[in-house]
Amino acid sequence: MRDRPNGGQGGMRTAAQGTRLLWTVGLGAATALLGLVLLPSALPFTGRPAVREAVRRLALFEVRRLRLDPAVLGLAPGVPRSGADRSGGRELRYLAARVPLGVLGGVVAALLVWGAGTAMALAWTWGRGLPFDGMTPSVPLLAYAGLAGLVLLFLDLSGLVGVHALERRLAARMLGSDPTEALRHRITELAESRAGVLAGVDAERRRIERDLHDGLQQRLVALSMLVGRARRGRPELLEQAHEQAQQALAELREVAWRVYPSGLDSLGLADALAGVAERSGVPVKVVADLPVRPPMAVETASYFVVSEAVTNAAKHARATAVTVEVRAHDTMVVVRVRDDGVGGADPQGGGLSGLARRVAALDGRFTVTSPPGGPTTIEAELPCG
Repeated sequence: MRDRPNGGQGGMRTAAQGTRLLWTVGLGAATALLGLVLLPSALPFTGRPAVREAVRRLALFEVRRLRLDPAVLGLAPGVPRSGADRSGGRELRYLAARVPLGVLGGVVAALLVWGAGTAMALAWTWGRGLPFDGMTPSVPLLAYAGLAGLVLLFLDLSGLVGVHALERRLAARMLGSDPTEALRHRITELAESRAGVLAGVDAERRRIERDLHDGLQQRLVALSMLVGRARRGRPELLEQAHEQAQQALAELREVAWRVYPSGLDSLGLADALAGVAERSGVPVKVVADLPVRPPMAVETASYFVVSEAVTNAAKHARATAVTVEVRAHDTMVVVRVRDDGVGGADPQGGGLSGLARRVAALDGRFTVTSPPGGPTTIEAELPCG
């Protein structure tokens, strides 16, 4: 059985979250007052690069205070920005729009601090049996004060949560990308992905043709010559012809698996990857943890990622061991292949770039980490929903 957190740990966690929320809203109130003072004086100079950079940095600070992702909102350093964004107009409008909300948050936070201080002073005074503000403790008065304090505490905490949620929503709304721009960017990504898939398919077709021409075709020609010589009175060549036929069948089977691993249909991804491990020239450990079978397109992409990575580890990385992990994470299938080879794999190489295009066609992410000296880690994240 899994251990359950006790009530004390849960209470400490709640208190820590409340303290963090109070600090976040209070800090937002301070920056809102700072903006109320500085923004009017900065408006006439918004055309200057230094002023635009200061505005951007303040907006970036607000985004990080609210624990939003600056990269998603286009504020992270190095993220390309459109012409409208480079002028700093959206950051300036956001900072001006959040001033009233930040001041409101400061009022709510101040009321909470004042109420907590009053409650402690009241408890300290009445706890010693002394009157507070001319009121002596009694049962009806204690009940009234306790009930009123709980109601006010609930309203104040609700106000803090509401202000924080509104601030996050305002930042996402005013700093987020324009829907038209996002749609245009998405269309560009799909066009690039489609072109990459077509290029990958064409490269794969050329590779299969090369394998058939340079390998299987030459072997079949040699086999035909051996059979012809055996028919002319050289029966001892029949054994050699049989060996050539077996090798030709093995190569044909290998080419067929490169086109499409038929074992996926009947065996599933885990057994198909076990077959990759058996055919590999280096020891391969496969760990497949998939509670539910993913879509066929995801299975196929996962198989090719593992197959190409294992082949590269055996041929180029001089690896002695390879570990393959395929796990389900939320709505994603994460494929990770790690080898102990010499590293230095080129993500722009033919095989790896083809895998990247295949993964991108499914809206997945593909990363290669291969420093000189190793190890090499290839990871693909494939969405299933």
